Amino acid sequence: MSMSNSLKKLSSCVLLDLDGTLINTDGIVSDILKKYLCKYGKQWDGRESLKIVGKTPLEAATTIVEDYGLPCAVDEFNSEFYPLFSAQMDKIKSLPGANRLIRHLKGHGVPMALASNSSRANIESKISYHEGWKECFSVIVGRDEVSKGKPSPDIFLEAARRLNKEPADCLVIEDSVPGVMAAKAAGTQVIAVPSLPKQTHLYTSADEVINSLLDIRPEKWGLPPFQDWIENTLPIDPWRIGGPVIKGFGRGSKVLGIPTANLSTKDYADELVEHPSGVYFGWAGLPKRGVFKMVMSIGWNPYFNNTEKTIEPWLLHDFTEDFYGEELRLIIVGYIRPEANFSSLESLIAKIHEDRDVAEKALDLPLYAKFKDDPSLTK
Repeated sequence: MSMSNSLKKLSSCVLLDLDGTLINTDGIVSDILKKYLCKYGKQWDGRESLKIVGKTPLEAATTIVEDYGLPCAVDEFNSEFYPLFSAQMDKIKSLPGANRLIRHLKGHGVPMALASNSSRANIESKISYHEGWKECFSVIVGRDEVSKGKPSPDIFLEAARRLNKEPADCLVIEDSVPGVMAAKAAGTQVIAVPSLPKQTHLYTSADEVINSLLDIRPEKWGLPPFQDWIENTLPIDPWRIGGPVIKGFGRGSKVLGIPTANLSTKDYADELVEHPSGVYFGWAGLPKRGVFKMVMSIGWNPYFNNTEKTIEPWLLHDFTEDFYGEELRLIIVGYIRPEANFSSLESLIAKIHEDRDVAEKALDLPLYAKFKDDPSLTK
């Protein structure tokens, strides 16, 4: 049986980090810091993100004050920052796959704990905006309930103790390096879901590194498998983007033999941040030409090592002419796989064609076919 070959280690409970793992706190923090630093004539460019992700609030504040040379004490920074953050807390979205994972584990009776470097009160406030979450966790442990925060193991050890489990029987899911270090120090298994792009190399101590929560396979850890994959695709909440078709990198047709229809990234920066890199599919509307099946990549395309995250849709139709400047509307309805690197151009091209075949077949299923008539595609 193939599952036994890939089985890592049996786990009987799951300990989850919150910020950057289940909810997109980093996005709100970045937005606030951009505005906050302006008053000191400084510009938040995200370069400090790697230094503050996974840290306690006090450590993160100290890093920002020191690295930007702010003319204020850490306490003063916190007293100004936290009211701004609290006012935005209701806007922090759950990360793709978070609701699905929590409800799946709860539905199968798998004990869960939240174990975060935030304070207990802060954790409770954040999850209050996510319906049903609080009831799903048997245990919540905050930084203020133990002697040391991550990367020390205290938070995870306390979560395991309260669940009445041995650390070795616990599976931790974490987005940060300090969190992974804490989990390994506690003696747990750990899946890393890096919240910052192109940082996978920092997570070598994790037992598994995945691209997003959409890619988690609980059966690898002896936990109940998801049952929602259909024909090698995962249905997702549909999302829509659109804009005029622009010239891309010039490699789609020339290098790959795959003509992609590129959209300007500046018009949908929020969507790019919100959705994990990977291969998706759905329907594409060109109001002057009709509606077509579509498969697309989101990400940095590791083979070409893009410097910015892009969306590159491939309309599965043989067009006899270019349509630069025409309005392109997309509805994305399903997910196929995470972004991956390839050892050769040939293997990349073969995988893209495999993705096309998966999308072509899936879009004939009623579950996905119904979106061909979505009004947003033609208006």
